[in-house]
Amino acid sequence: MAEEIQLVVFKLKTGDTVCEYGVPITQVQEIIPIATPTRLPQAPSFVEGIINLRGKIIPIIDLKKRFGLASSELSSESRSVVVDVEGQTVGIMVDEVSEVLRLAFDSIEPPPALVGGITSEYLTGVGKMEDRLLILLDMNKILSEGERAELLSVGGKAS
Repeated sequence: MAEEIQLVVFKLKTGDTVCEYGVPITQVQEIIPIATPTRLPQAPSFVEGIINLRGKIIPIIDLKKRFGLASSELSSESRSVVVDVEGQTVGIMVDEVSEVLRLAFDSIEPPPALVGGITSEYLTGVGKMEDRLLILLDMNKILSEGERAELLSVGGKAS
């Protein structure tokens, strides 16, 4: 049997376009309903604010804004995926979490230079499935070192 990776799959919608993304399940701590974050002055434009998650303050990032995609209204399907980014707990806003799946490593192609406006710096590859493509994200590269340091001063280090 081929080596495989287990992924949490979520969707980002811009207009009529829906793209599916995958994040290794080992980086996902939990999936929660969208909470209204408290805004932070002078935060990067893609940082929606912070929330209190069971006594821990975590920053919430709008992934569409981070990728330079058009924003859309939140829906009942919208979620925050709480992930580990280099030891820091961060919530990322997504339009829908669709499934957890296993993908064989031999079904993953190296990332092209640009996918849907997202540069390859955030990508680990593109998963090929029967009738769909899955963009695989490297959560550790979603934030630059400077951005992580800035958010660390707000949210605190993951324990």
